[in-house]
Amino acid sequence: MGELNAAGGAGVKVEEKLFQNRYLVDAGRPHIRIKPHDTPSEGLLAMTHLCPAGCYSLGDGGQVEISADGCVECGTCRIVTAATGEIEWNYPRGGFGVLYKFG
Repeated sequence: MGELNAAGGAGVKVEEKLFQNRYLVDAGRPHIRIKPHDTPSEGLLAMTHLCPAGCYSLGDGGQVEISADGCVECGTCRIVTAATGEIEWNYPRGGFGVLYKFG
């Protein structure tokens, strides 16, 4: 990924900025679920590269898997898979999910 500083210029890596955020995981109640599939659509496969938090991966059986623990709740997966309906996405319950640290 590229590098940004607070003003949008070069300096601080995106990964370092994401590391500043904190996540309160709602154990056993993920806010994103992938519907069972034998063969993932192109959109779902694309999420293994498009998700800015890297939550999607390709499993051994060729199915797309998610670990929503580090999700930044950007909604990219909702938009990319809207036509196929392969994911169920809801906001986390109050008090859970990403806690952004600014600065």
